[in-house]
Amino acid sequence: MLYHCGVAREYPVAEERLFFKSEIFEGGRRRQRPPRPGKSWVEPSRSLPVFAECDVLVVGGGPAGTAAAVSAARLGADVILLERYNHLGGLSTGGLVFWIDRMTDWDGKPVIRGFAEELFARLPADYVCGPARADWGTRDAATAAYWSLRAAAFHGIVTWSPMVCPELLKLASLDMVEEAGARLVLHGWASVPIVEDGAVRGVVFESKEGRQAIFARVTVDATGDGDIFHRAGVPSESDIEKNDIHHCMNTAWIWAGVDMKQWMAFRTGDPQGFSAFMAMGREKVGHFERPFTSWRDDVALFMGPRQSGFDALSVDDLTEVEVLCRRLMWRHLEVFREHAPGFANAWPVQSAPQMGVRHTRRLVGVEKINRAQWDDGTPLASEVGVSPSLSPKFPNISVPYGALLPRELEGLLAPGRHVSCDATSHSFMREIPQCWLTGHAAGVAAGLAADRGIQPRALDIRDVQAALLKQGAWLRPAAPAADARDRTVEPSAARR
Repeated sequence: MLYHCGVAREYPVAEERLFFKSEIFEGGRRRQRPPRPGKSWVEPSRSLPVFAECDVLVVGGGPAGTAAAVSAARLGADVILLERYNHLGGLSTGGLVFWIDRMTDWDGKPVIRGFAEELFARLPADYVCGPARADWGTRDAATAAYWSLRAAAFHGIVTWSPMVCPELLKLASLDMVEEAGARLVLHGWASVPIVEDGAVRGVVFESKEGRQAIFARVTVDATGDGDIFHRAGVPSESDIEKNDIHHCMNTAWIWAGVDMKQWMAFRTGDPQGFSAFMAMGREKVGHFERPFTSWRDDVALFMGPRQSGFDALSVDDLTEVEVLCRRLMWRHLEVFREHAPGFANAWPVQSAPQMGVRHTRRLVGVEKINRAQWDDGTPLASEVGVSPSLSPKFPNISVPYGALLPRELEGLLAPGRHVSCDATSHSFMREIPQCWLTGHAAGVAAGLAADRGIQPRALDIRDVQAALLKQGAWLRPAAPAADARDRTVEPSAARR
């Protein structure tokens, strides 16, 4: 259901293309934007100081980048993790997207493991809210009904999809990076890749110290938006499903002083009252969203309203959505305090310092995760991870190593939200657990390639898989490669 200024409209959508039909809001630009001058300025050439040289440079400290830095450093690589914010975790922490989507398949088997599993093992139980392991995969109606209200049961099946404290997730991520021996550089924004002889050799970054360079044997673009590979000239895809939430953006927020048990009792026990409340909210606010639970019953999470029709690569659009969302938070607060059970004493704790961007670019890679692959379920020979599927009617999805590799450019891996996939597969490959998965794989590959002095695409995939298994990842046996050429990942004529 798509909302234009709060008015619901139905759009016919083919089931095989659109799987999430949550409320989204198509925003028209309202802020005045003066025309850009249309001029250019030639930047003077200058020599830049070299900040550091390393084996592996990871750009971006979100879920993918953090996993990549840790896994590469554990292989003995000299790793630098460059992050523009003051924390690690990306959208899972700074974006307040602390609802961590499914890490189990529809039978309850944990499939996204390795780095992700270890990270959760570090979190105390009272900072995590999710079903007990014994309930993963259960189809018991009462148990599923309970966890469905807490975003941990879908299609009547309980999954491991916990809510976590974002501040503790920041600390656990930081601890893992430093314990692995990686060097952390915060408050540094990578701006330009250093490309020589068809390979990325590092990046130029900006900080309070000015403009400096970092050289690396292997660079990992974990920016989420593909900033490094895009500026290096690597092609990308940006097609979207217009009526799908996965291209929307918004600033999330959290409130404290709430009683989520009272709210959920109202939502389930008085469906007519709940519908009337939501209708009233839309009338008063326009763009109106319901709350999610969190790791505590006195904290509510709002991961919307989800704004459609904006471009997360436009500084003007980013500014407009920030302004809109922060005003919407206060308008929501007025309505919820006055009319919503459990919210009379609500107060705002935080609006996210990071914009909740779901989609910008997707890498054109050596391999690509496609919708057609969902029906098969056969492990790929180049499998470096396994993702749960979107629905119980599909088997698990094999994630290939080539989805992290650009087709032509050397010296670069690109895990995370911008991984090579089609628009529909992006709906789950962009999620935080999948970013941990692909980041883990990229870090292992980067560490091995740097150690051996070869390009990431020249690695024997069996060596990458063996290293991942040693670090706790879950992979499945695949058909053995026919010869040595088949054990490296190169673009075939069909893929080109």
